[in-house]
Amino acid sequence: MITLALSKGRIFDDSLPLLRAAGIEVLEDPEKSRKLIIGTTRPDVRVVLVRASDVPTYVRHGGADLGVAGLDSLLEDGEGLYKPVDLKIARCRMSVATRADFDYAAAVKQGSRIRVATKYTHTARQHFAAKGVHVDLIKLYGSMELAPLTGLADAIVDLVSTGSTLRANHLVEVERIMDISARLVVNPAALKLKREALRALIDAFEAAVAAAEPGRTA
Repeated sequence: MITLALSKGRIFDDSLPLLRAAGIEVLEDPEKSRKLIIGTTRPDVRVVLVRASDVPTYVRHGGADLGVAGLDSLLEDGEGLYKPVDLKIARCRMSVATRADFDYAAAVKQGSRIRVATKYTHTARQHFAAKGVHVDLIKLYGSMELAPLTGLADAIVDLVSTGSTLRANHLVEVERIMDISARLVVNPAALKLKREALRALIDAFEAAVAAAEPGRTA
């Protein structure tokens, strides 16, 4: 049995066409079912539904043989995983955002110590250290936009897709850190034990991604 870890929402939805291209159809809609383990049209493949941030943990410790995880999660907790394919789905960007009235460029230029709220503390620490910017990192898990609005932080580091949430909360994107997309991740031990089956799936995902790229045909 091959176990694939997915998270509900955008990654799950964006993964479905790739799974279909690999000859796998998920048998139930996770939004309509309470099941956390879902069968597929292949009797040797099942899907487990976990939190997005937990996908690397499930794969690393053998709860799943492979999974789909955003680069944001992997930068924080992707050590020891094989990451063979950039699936080019669930695309967004990781950025720094502040209140519109906060002069971020001046604060950086003056060497001010900036309070930054984020759940991506590892990535944020590396980014600001590389720029020589002094920051105090505040770990948050949700409602990041509240931090600058309440005075908890001067800035946030978070994922941005359309920017509509920032605009609705009177925040502005002041620096783009990196582009983010989802990766296929594989447990190295599982790859040794189930090499033929997992290699076939990896190749199928690679082919599906290549076929979906502009200028390429399926």
